[in-house]
Amino acid sequence: MSRANRQLKILDIISKHDIDTQEDLVDFLRQDGFEVTQATVSRDIKNMGIIKILTADGRRYKYAVQPVKERSTSDKFLDMFKDAIVSIHSSGNLIVLKTEEASAGPAAQFLDTLNIPEILGVVAGENTIFVAVDDEDHTEKVHERLMSLLN
Repeated sequence: MSRANRQLKILDIISKHDIDTQEDLVDFLRQDGFEVTQATVSRDIKNMGIIKILTADGRRYKYAVQPVKERSTSDKFLDMFKDAIVSIHSSGNLIVLKTEEASAGPAAQFLDTLNIPEILGVVAGENTIFVAVDDEDHTEKVHERLMSLLN
């Protein structure tokens, strides 16, 4: 699997679990079929600008994505999204995105961060994302916006 897919999966994992060591992150990635080493994960963490923050209980630290302040950081996430998407099609008020293997969850999470007002919700499987648009009249506009992200 590609680096972009692995990095999208890292985003997915740290958003769902309190990961405090690179070894734990390696274990989660391996459970999802990624053959990685701790050194690879370490490079990914640095490349993605991932930091450690206090957990909600304040007793330990966990990995988290830095708030996007620089265009270069958001560009990295956009590049990962671009690499994950295979196709985008629409019908009625639904838009369906096909992704590379095991990339739908993280790619859907990226879509949620875009805060597109016409999107009611995003549901991801393993390789497919369903985007519900608020009105069928807005589907083409949202479809075009998603396509523009790939260019």
